[in-house]
Amino acid sequence: MGSTQFGNFHDFCRDSTLPICNLFPGFSYDNPSGYEGHCFLTGISLKDGKHLGNLGSILLCGVAILVTLFLLWRSERKQAAVGRREMQLFLLGYIIIQICEIFTVGKFPLNNKVRIAFTGIHIGFITATTWILLLNAIVGYQLFDDGTLISLLPMSVSAIALLIGTGYIALDTGLSWTGYWDDSWTSPNRHIALYVLYQLAPLVFLFFFFVLEAILVIRILGERKPMLYLGGAALLFALGQIFNYIVSTHICNGTNGKIDGALFETLFTLLAVVAVWVFWSSITEDDWPMPVAGGTYT
Repeated sequence: MGSTQFGNFHDFCRDSTLPICNLFPGFSYDNPSGYEGHCFLTGISLKDGKHLGNLGSILLCGVAILVTLFLLWRSERKQAAVGRREMQLFLLGYIIIQICEIFTVGKFPLNNKVRIAFTGIHIGFITATTWILLLNAIVGYQLFDDGTLISLLPMSVSAIALLIGTGYIALDTGLSWTGYWDDSWTSPNRHIALYVLYQLAPLVFLFFFFVLEAILVIRILGERKPMLYLGGAALLFALGQIFNYIVSTHICNGTNGKIDGALFETLFTLLAVVAVWVFWSSITEDDWPMPVAGGTYT
């Protein structure tokens, strides 16, 4: 990921294509001065000196939207599945992320304020959607009835709060509504709030999702096969992050700015989401041991 101090985005933006970098002058489409001396994603040249930087990511986002719509439909057909509505909320959040990614990571000519608006929505939904995924793991323990208001309302309200809070900070940073975050515009682009909400919080939510699901499958359901899907999802997600944060600059240099790691991050994240859905489907479609009085399982 490069060596940066806590809260600094400069090196991340210099070496990777991240949506948050659209908020910082120097790493925007119209002002790439922050890449000086390093590879800048140019992709396909267009007229008037413009370029289409990330056609591969744009196309993969379209594929991801179609695949996720199919998973939504398949989820709807699983009438008796535990956490069906909650899983659909996660999938809907992922669809919105992919729509935003077309405009934030796609690197095509677009009004800068419009790109920043999509960036704020994108960042907010990343935080909110990973939070929803974590709550999906808790739903699996059936502490309360899934698909009911007692489950969906707290999940939706808390996710909306994260979405609005994170999105507002991102938009205020990029559009300078209050000027409070303007000091993050210059190197080293230090922004503690977004570093926590965008970089760290989603990782924490994902970590506890995998831990809770592993405990559910191994200790409560007493199964091993679903762990292959869960482990595969974790591996695929990690590969996507490695390509985006570590390998990206080498791909960019090797292709003279034609592509970078964002293309592979989009692909591996899609595959990770599919693996998570397959994992969820595998633990909800069969007759698993059910709890009885006394806390034992039969």
